[in-house]
Amino acid sequence: MNLTVVILAAGKSTRFKSSIPKILHDFGERPLIAYALELAERLSANPPILVVGEETDAPLRAWADERAQFVFQERRLGTGHATLQAQKVLEGGTTDRVLVLYGDMPLLRLETLQRLVEIQQQRDAAIALLTVIRDESQGFGRVLRDSTGNVLRIVEEPEATPEQLAIRELNAGIYVFDADFLWTNLPQVKPSAEKGEIYLTDMVELASDQGLTVADLIVDDPTEVMGINTRVDFTDALAVVRERINRHWMLEGVTVVHPEATYIGPDVVVGPDTVVLPNTHLRGKTVIGDACVIGPNSIIEDSTIGDRCRVTASVIEGSEMEHDSDIGPFSHLRPGSLVCTGAHIGNFAEMKKSTLGPGGHMGHFSYLGDATLGAHVNVGAGTITCNFDGERKHRTIVEDDVFIGSDSLLIAPVRIGKGAKTGAGSVVTRDVEPETLVYGVPARLRRSLKVEIDPQEEL
Repeated sequence: MNLTVVILAAGKSTRFKSSIPKILHDFGERPLIAYALELAERLSANPPILVVGEETDAPLRAWADERAQFVFQERRLGTGHATLQAQKVLEGGTTDRVLVLYGDMPLLRLETLQRLVEIQQQRDAAIALLTVIRDESQGFGRVLRDSTGNVLRIVEEPEATPEQLAIRELNAGIYVFDADFLWTNLPQVKPSAEKGEIYLTDMVELASDQGLTVADLIVDDPTEVMGINTRVDFTDALAVVRERINRHWMLEGVTVVHPEATYIGPDVVVGPDTVVLPNTHLRGKTVIGDACVIGPNSIIEDSTIGDRCRVTASVIEGSEMEHDSDIGPFSHLRPGSLVCTGAHIGNFAEMKKSTLGPGGHMGHFSYLGDATLGAHVNVGAGTITCNFDGERKHRTIVEDDVFIGSDSLLIAPVRIGKGAKTGAGSVVTRDVEPETLVYGVPARLRRSLKVEIDPQEEL
């Protein structure tokens, strides 16, 4: 079987009320259209065909130019007319099965589409269509069957009688066609009397009238075929995605205390025995280790968190926390930061492109920018690395076992030697030798810490 997927993505999205095409809106960290493209790529080695319109052509080509073939629908005359645009690309080629999807159905599962393709193939059907039984129609057509249960035709909602509108089995608009049947019969479909559109649903009646097999699959989960027409639909669908992901991780041994108030992205990985507290967002390629406590009110994006870590009411972007480290509340790791094993960051602290070494302590109200701190460094409250001179960024190096007094200013580039100390309020403008004490404005060498002094001596 040689299958090609055609994705209908030419709609104007009028009800969505946006200057941005609906299918390019971010839906769970990726554009809405990405879900259909990913399904197509997993179903077939053939590049999918995107049917685009005036509003979607340029932005979709810019976003997915190498992932699909594009065909342009100049006039929007219905789903049948949209599918017909792919005929010139596919007819006469090696494709013998055509799967038609919509670009705004992100909840479809791969397993469902695989079953539909298998049913079409096993029954050698002219058409296999996906249907759903539910009360909310979302404008879907009604499925009409004969007395033996065979699908006879689909009647579109605007053209349905009151009796037909009462039918709860709906056409989801997802079809697998025999390619020869599709290209032979689709050009014969007449425009509807109601809207003047060419409906792809009319192909069902054509196949039935010709005595050909019309196969069907009733989807198990009605949420799979939720269409997105309005912002309300969009939010409802996002809630389904969030519930699916959170449920998956709970079944994998993660405690999600308040699933309705927790967002875990589709590419995030969370280790067992981790507890995720409310109002937490885990985004991007984030990896959370085992037995962590994350949240409440934390945002972690594209970061790696080791085992037994705690992140309380803090923001972490593009950074790493090694095992047994903790941060927060109200602190921020900006991209390129590393908190090493056993290190602690308290409240209202910020790091950017910096490393806090193993066992380090950065209590509160401090900023490390472009800095590398060694093991067991204590950063006093209010410490700032002054890394920018107005034109360039400079690095600060702090070696192992250094004590930085509160409100110290480290004017980069500068190096603080191993075991050194700075007094409170120091402005360090020059390198500090190992095991020495400096303080003052600017900081000056006061004594060597290698020499023992009388405990009563006043510094």
